[in-house]
Amino acid sequence: MYWPLGIPNYYSVDKTAFQLHKQDQHDLDHELLSAKGNPQGASTTNGDSTPINKKTSQHAQSHNPKLLDLKTSRGGQIFATITHSTLHIWQTKPTLLLATAVRSKQSLQAYGDNVALLVRPDALIIVVQTQAGFLITYSLASDPNAQVYQFQLKASGASRRQSAEGIRKTGNAGPDYGPGDGTGIRDISVRFRMVIRIDAGICKAIALDDELMVATAKPPAIQCIRWSPDKTGSSHNTELLKRMTWFGEKASVVDMVYDRPMGLHVWLSSDGKAYTVQRSKPRKASDGPAESTFKGYCFHQSESKNTRATLVAVNARFSLIALACVDARIRVYNVKDYLGNIPQLHTLELPVSPASSGQLTFISHSPDGQCLFAGFEKGWAMWSVYGKLGAHSFMSDRSSPFAEQSWLDGFSGGFWAGLGSELILLNDAANQLCTIHMARGAATSCLAMPNIYRSLLQTSTGLMLHHGQSGSGISSGNAEESSWQTYQIPSTYLTNQWPIKCSVVSACGKYIAAAGRRGLVHYSKASGRWKTFEDPYAESEFSVRGGMCWYQHILVAAVDSDAGSQIRLYSREKNLSISNVMYAETLKSPIIHMTLSDQSSLLVYTHENILFHYVFEAAGSSVRLVQVGQIGFQSIIRAPARVRSISWIVPDEQRERGDPSQDVATAAVLFLIDGKLVLLQPSPEEHRELKYDMRVIAHNVEYYLLAREGSTLTPDPISLLDAEQSPTSHLGNSLSDSLWYFDGHSMRVWPDVHDLISSTSSELNQATATSVSIPTDFYPLTPIISKGVLAGLEPDIIQRRDVDFAFARALPRTHLFIPPLLQHYLSRFDSPAALHLSDSYRKLPYFPHALEVLLHNVLDEEVDAMHGYSDDYEGQQPESQLASLLPFLSSFPEYLDIVLGCARKTEIRSWQTLFRHLPPVSEMFEEALGDGKLKTAGGFLLVLHTFDEEAFNAGMMARLLSRAKEEGEWELCKELARFLVGVDETGGLLREVMRGAGMEVGGAWGADGG
Repeated sequence: MYWPLGIPNYYSVDKTAFQLHKQDQHDLDHELLSAKGNPQGASTTNGDSTPINKKTSQHAQSHNPKLLDLKTSRGGQIFATITHSTLHIWQTKPTLLLATAVRSKQSLQAYGDNVALLVRPDALIIVVQTQAGFLITYSLASDPNAQVYQFQLKASGASRRQSAEGIRKTGNAGPDYGPGDGTGIRDISVRFRMVIRIDAGICKAIALDDELMVATAKPPAIQCIRWSPDKTGSSHNTELLKRMTWFGEKASVVDMVYDRPMGLHVWLSSDGKAYTVQRSKPRKASDGPAESTFKGYCFHQSESKNTRATLVAVNARFSLIALACVDARIRVYNVKDYLGNIPQLHTLELPVSPASSGQLTFISHSPDGQCLFAGFEKGWAMWSVYGKLGAHSFMSDRSSPFAEQSWLDGFSGGFWAGLGSELILLNDAANQLCTIHMARGAATSCLAMPNIYRSLLQTSTGLMLHHGQSGSGISSGNAEESSWQTYQIPSTYLTNQWPIKCSVVSACGKYIAAAGRRGLVHYSKASGRWKTFEDPYAESEFSVRGGMCWYQHILVAAVDSDAGSQIRLYSREKNLSISNVMYAETLKSPIIHMTLSDQSSLLVYTHENILFHYVFEAAGSSVRLVQVGQIGFQSIIRAPARVRSISWIVPDEQRERGDPSQDVATAAVLFLIDGKLVLLQPSPEEHRELKYDMRVIAHNVEYYLLAREGSTLTPDPISLLDAEQSPTSHLGNSLSDSLWYFDGHSMRVWPDVHDLISSTSSELNQATATSVSIPTDFYPLTPIISKGVLAGLEPDIIQRRDVDFAFARALPRTHLFIPPLLQHYLSRFDSPAALHLSDSYRKLPYFPHALEVLLHNVLDEEVDAMHGYSDDYEGQQPESQLASLLPFLSSFPEYLDIVLGCARKTEIRSWQTLFRHLPPVSEMFEEALGDGKLKTAGGFLLVLHTFDEEAFNAGMMARLLSRAKEEGEWELCKELARFLVGVDETGGLLREVMRGAGMEVGGAWGADGG
């Protein structure tokens, strides 16, 4: 659910930009404790702690200023780059260079050039790995109260005022500040710390919170070097790989990563294998040396050279591990437990050959885990979490000389910034940094049903809303008629609270809200205005955590503040302030997810593993929340924080007539966790104890949509004037209770979720299998149920001759879902359900086209099935879907046009299969002629001439030509004449037909016969 947008920003270090450089003079003047090949003698010593701020006049950088590596801190506010001789410290927002440290010529000769970079997660220590096997460490210090490059207004100058500046205290924001610039430019001090020599050779090193972990080559071992000695005074520990019985023999570790949320290490060995590793506290054996603190499992075997793993990335949000292999493919594994149960999930590959893409250079998951970005030697690509290929640079024209396209080339490193709104990449070939701006689905951070139903997208500075669910858009099924509208978030809010971490749209689409690091803002389409906190201190008093939703014109926000975890109600009609909080409900534990159900109930799921049920109660001119029930999931959900979304389905009778306090006893609960869609169905037992039957109904779920929780039954106001013209007039009995989800390959739907709920355990597999698959060649965002289409976006890269740059955009796309649903019903011989569904959409102008697509799909499947049938089954024929489909199509007045359209758009070899279940073509011609469908009749004559030439005669053509002349269809007459001349170049057949039609033949025909 990520799409690159617009033109990237570029950043480069110009060596002339700094007249004075900081040069470390102390990285030679220190004491080294050498390991000398002994893994137990790893060395770390403190060097001179004098800050490296001695200035040298016009000191030039080293011989090669090429950027080699890029690393960021855990928080993402600071990142660092290196060249062969220089360390650069950057600030993410605003993106600029804060400090630089240039190594001396003596240092380069003694320790070798820089080759790799490490950043401790808190960014307080930077480590530079050198070519000669040394680790040079630097410490970073910053003064939070000091800023550089402070903006000052001239007393006589004039500046442009922001639109919201007059009603808001500006705080520390300058008039020209951009998103995230409110914190100013930090003052960073870089100090040399120490040098560590690893005589055993460095294969790979990573910086952890408490230590450096180094994989050595000779001997193969893991050295752990603490940043500061522990209680016993020990500062390092080494474990030989040969003592780890689970690790491969005669192999070393060439790459490793550590994922903090999962508490999991992943090691790649020199023989191409991959291991998951956990570390425990050292335990002393009773009769020998201490046991190994590392325990691992091999989950990827290298069967050939092409399948050797070279890079690894961990997706903690979905418990996935991505392995980049030599063959330029990415193999994704699912971590089911910590005992080695890690099966392969799928393989990601490009639509181009490995020779065109080059080797993989780095892979990285977005912060929300929804996207995987892969850099190649000659380009880049993006995939959704479960394998849908998104944007990639290989769709561009590499030979185009008219566009600046360095950002379409390969990247050797990068990281996600702004919670996924930006991607900062290292292009070592161009020696520059590139920032690609992203649009992502709001459901990635707040999986609320209206966000899916309305296709709300977040960009770095605004929101995009799809208007296909309302109005008259997509009246012809054309994606170009759908409308996307962009709403720019107030710059005064973005300056201090960027990035936007959560946004939500109301079910009616009239209201939008967004929340950044602190506070929130909301927008009304009716007034066209945003509302922000006038007091910046009130804005920073809380942060949204757990999501937001709209109840009518009231914004419901789950917040964390000094008062604890709260649910706050804000009226759109009032200004945002502390005093205007309509109602606040305090909870004992933080909120994980919050959603509106049935337009009147509020479901709140907390870290206590409890689902609270609230109802809205009017109190005069205000509204408050009243808790009417709760459900504990302590024995069902083991990790509450991993739940992405939770909903419930209340039976219709209880929803319409029952007591809301009894909803918890009757509702079926649906939640999404680790990509699994789980259904909990209540099963009351004796003593009124409520228990649940748990069923996993879908795997690899990226998002899901309960149609009843969207706005599917809210018709366009204009359509209410004439129910006959509304495609939603009968929708309440067709797909109003459908359940949709996307599995990374196709959109799938249960037409009626009650069928799934009512199925018994023995019927579960059958009920799950009856979900209908709707494949698309783009990423689907939502089903527009009232119009029978899936709406989505397709990435595109534009290269034009009239501009000197390439830019990215997302094209709107649609796909009909009516044909697969009808085929599903007909394959089960459920014609009444198919007719009932058709009744909901038959008023759509493109419904006949949907039926033609249905016939074409079934015909192709049947032809392929017949050709693929084995000779062992000679005499048997596969069950024909055409036999049940064609009688169904005959109930529609467009039946003949549908059959003709399908025949003319398919191969002639398929006609035998098609017309086997139809009346003779001559009879269909007579039927079309009798109904006055002259063009259709003419089409059948053309088919008849090709399919059954013996049955074709001039009399049929004469009768059709006569009717066309009588009704003034002269274009049809011209087409028929042109066809007859093509059949008989002498013109004899044309003259015969014209005589039969009672039309005079001109003298020219008799004169030359032509």
